[in-house]
Amino acid sequence: MDAMFSFRRATFWLAVAGLVSAQTVSFEGQPAIVISNGRVSITVLEKGATLASVTLSGDSGAPNPLWNPIRLARENGRPAQFNGTFGHFVCVDGFGQPSPSERAAGMPMHGEAHVLQFSVNRDRAAGALEMKATLPIVQEVFTRTFHVVPGENVLYLDSRLENLLGFDRPVNWAEHATVSAPFVEPGKTFIEISGSRSQNRPYSDSQQGRGNGPSRTQRRLVSGVDFTWPLAPTLDGSKVDMRTFPEEPHFIDHAATLMDPSRDTEFAVAFNSARHLVYGYLFRRADYPWVQHWGNYPAVAELVRGMEFGTQPYDVPRHDAIEMGTMFGAPTFRWLPAKGAIESHFLLFYSRTPEKMGKIDDVRIENGTIVIEDQASNQRLVLAATRGLNGKT
Repeated sequence: MDAMFSFRRATFWLAVAGLVSAQTVSFEGQPAIVISNGRVSITVLEKGATLASVTLSGDSGAPNPLWNPIRLARENGRPAQFNGTFGHFVCVDGFGQPSPSERAAGMPMHGEAHVLQFSVNRDRAAGALEMKATLPIVQEVFTRTFHVVPGENVLYLDSRLENLLGFDRPVNWAEHATVSAPFVEPGKTFIEISGSRSQNRPYSDSQQGRGNGPSRTQRRLVSGVDFTWPLAPTLDGSKVDMRTFPEEPHFIDHAATLMDPSRDTEFAVAFNSARHLVYGYLFRRADYPWVQHWGNYPAVAELVRGMEFGTQPYDVPRHDAIEMGTMFGAPTFRWLPAKGAIESHFLLFYSRTPEKMGKIDDVRIENGTIVIEDQASNQRLVLAATRGLNGKT
């Protein structure tokens, strides 16, 4: 059986209004749950409540778009161990490296949640999966609810972060949504976001580019230069379209984009025009005003791109994010009230697109649907999304 995916045991349940199944499996050696509604199948790891795989049911030509570093290492002859950075994982409370004092106290990179074991509760009546973990270092409780509706190409994610301490505190929270080869292909796959003002991540000449593969030290973007999405200044004096993927990859890219201030709902999608597939997210700007672009490009077979939407522009120690305060007039952290809680709501979708669709100009929620538009070719894809973004039907 494939090393990626094997069954441990299976349980099935019926949801209202149609058939929704849940199976407990092993995915790359990790306990996981597969939720399927007849249109999409979603694999969620019990560790970290991490989204490991999203596939279209019965469509072998639609690969899992999410990053699987263990598979990439295996296929390219390298050893790899699971460390929690996988697929779409959540970075809370913390996004980036811990400070030296936090590291000494046991804080991992990207916060605690993605390396913790979550409890699992299946809501058979609602077709939902609730996962919860207490973050012992920061003294917070994180709850994630995954909800599918029969017949929809959509997964709804509702999250809640509760403060166990009696004082207001700034928190750092990002959704490390990461796509990779084989879904990602040069000249065929494009990243489209509702972006505006942007900046190449500042770095010093002595800092290495972070990533996987043998060419991790090279960069191509000018340090700390502002630009308007999607054309970023490069070291050779030209500009690169950040929507695209390199034909000859051997470097790391890092940049950040402020989401469009004129919108309440933002989008970030990966569109493979050759395969006629779109994978993407809709989220509230109030929850996630930033997207960090992490381009990890060691080779064509290992192209990886993070479209990481969160509360801050870069994955940096919390001290740095809070000290920054604002960038482009937008906050770089979020407040969590004493003995209180904050929430976030977003959805993801995966679907075939019309064959004549060559670009994605807009993605929006409209009358219980997701509308995806290519304005130049007058092409539209409309997907049912009955729960919207507020966590309610």
